[in-house]
Amino acid sequence: MAARIPAEERLTNLVVALMATEIGLTKQQILDNVSGYRQRADAGARSDALEKMFERDKDELRALGVPVETIGDPADPNDLREARYRIPQAEYDLPGDIEFTAAELAVLQLAGSVWSAESASGDAKAGVRKIRALGIDGDEPIIGFAPRITARDAAFAPLQDAIERCRVVSFDYLKPGEDAPRRRSIRPLALVDYEARWHVFGVDIDLDADRMFLLSRIVGDVAITARTFPATLRDGAGERALAGLERVAAQNSALLEVTPGTEASLRLGRRATPAVQGIHVPFVDLHILADELASYGPEVRVVEPAALRDAVVARLTSVVATHSEEGGPR
Repeated sequence: MAARIPAEERLTNLVVALMATEIGLTKQQILDNVSGYRQRADAGARSDALEKMFERDKDELRALGVPVETIGDPADPNDLREARYRIPQAEYDLPGDIEFTAAELAVLQLAGSVWSAESASGDAKAGVRKIRALGIDGDEPIIGFAPRITARDAAFAPLQDAIERCRVVSFDYLKPGEDAPRRRSIRPLALVDYEARWHVFGVDIDLDADRMFLLSRIVGDVAITARTFPATLRDGAGERALAGLERVAAQNSALLEVTPGTEASLRLGRRATPAVQGIHVPFVDLHILADELASYGPEVRVVEPAALRDAVVARLTSVVATHSEEGGPR
């Protein structure tokens, strides 16, 4: 079975292909030749499914600011049956008079290098090589160390795959306060990043209702089943999910006292509003916020709500107890 090409790699391949042609490519030429579509076609994917995938990809590129141009029949521009697609290089390339200094190239190199191997596609890594080709020595240290970033939870890739294929998934999900995870089956509709944490939004089959799940609470592997669902369910799902998270955050607010000039002040201040006694920070999940606040130690004091203060105290008490046991008599 052919290896499945990640969505971001397929999009990159599509951009490269559409920039490499002046006369444009037909939809069929794209599906037959561009890596990401070709593998799915070879694996037996239906032509209508591949065409819908291309339409979604084209819309996503345009939403990202990539000028995908549609060239219709000159005799009938509204007839798109034999339309060709291209990305005019003049509209996509950087202006010719832009030059990068060695320091600016070094920053670009660092930005490309911080992503961990499992988070970057082959084309992303090729992009780093192209930056090096501009004149910066990739082995030259510019800060002293390069941080490593893992962009996604382990559940991200299979969930993304299931969303694209409109497949029902099952996974074990452990909620705070529960002793054991529960098996959940959902129709996954969208992956959304909110406050630097990934969530999957979908329809819980057992409850027949929309639900949101935090990827970091998924225990073990995500099982992609053979059961399918209509692709129309995905329409607008990402927007609905984000709107739901924002509504929850608007209904929950923590009053915090934060030591000025600290890491806590910097990070919390980005999403806070001033208050008479400190700052108000909206939150979606009390347990997640408690984990974050506990990590700041004495830099933060929770004024309210009491449940959040108790949760932070419990975490700090647990840390003290653990270190006391480790440092006790042997």
